[in-house]
Amino acid sequence: MSTELAALAARLDGAQQDAAAIEQLSAGGALDLSDAYAVQHALLTRRISRGERAVGLKLGFTSRAKAVQMGVDDIILGSLTDGMRISDGGAFDPASAIHPRIEPEVAYLLDPEDPTRVTAVAPALEIIDSRYRDFRFDLSDVVADNTSACAFVIGEWRDPAEVGPLGNRAVLLEIDGRLVQTGSTAAILGDPARAPQAALRLASAQGFPAHAGGILLAGAATAAVEVPAQGVVEATITGLGRVSVRIERSIR
Repeated sequence: MSTELAALAARLDGAQQDAAAIEQLSAGGALDLSDAYAVQHALLTRRISRGERAVGLKLGFTSRAKAVQMGVDDIILGSLTDGMRISDGGAFDPASAIHPRIEPEVAYLLDPEDPTRVTAVAPALEIIDSRYRDFRFDLSDVVADNTSACAFVIGEWRDPAEVGPLGNRAVLLEIDGRLVQTGSTAAILGDPARAPQAALRLASAQGFPAHAGGILLAGAATAAVEVPAQGVVEATITGLGRVSVRIERSIR
């Protein structure tokens, strides 16, 4: 990796650790997509060097609503670490992020020996937090920024055969019991069952390990909403279950 790309990764890493927004990388000149993924890999390496462990992958912009919201139209791939994971019902501190947003997703667990095989499925929440000012970016910016990955929560894993097809299940997103978004799993690539194959294709093209820890977040089923200062955010997917996170701001 070039010194220039390593420096871009260091800027993004510092922005994440300090919870302080930076200017878009593209403001200093366009990045091509291969360089953007190289920056993302360098970001992951920096996190691993601090003791985190890669546990999965995430797809971005699989929802048309999300793509429109963010002004981009390509599917992208990001990395998950154990440092991003929050237990179901656990707490997230919004002070640890810049301008966090949250969205409901479907999570898949892939067989580490055969990543084309799904062994379990669960409802999930993803918290995203662009490190760029005003949550604005182009495609290469967001890829370099690890697809705005911040934190994720996974509900109870279930047997895919027991759950059945997930192609058009109702999705609800609530904050303190107040409905803030509704959607369908069909918003995820038309059917979230397409997500594992899409992830493996991108992983092969962009140099990610095929299994990468086994977890796959398939993408958002609704547009993201701002994380509240406090409260409980809960997602429900019909026939799959519920998952929640408590928002608790620390005193700093």
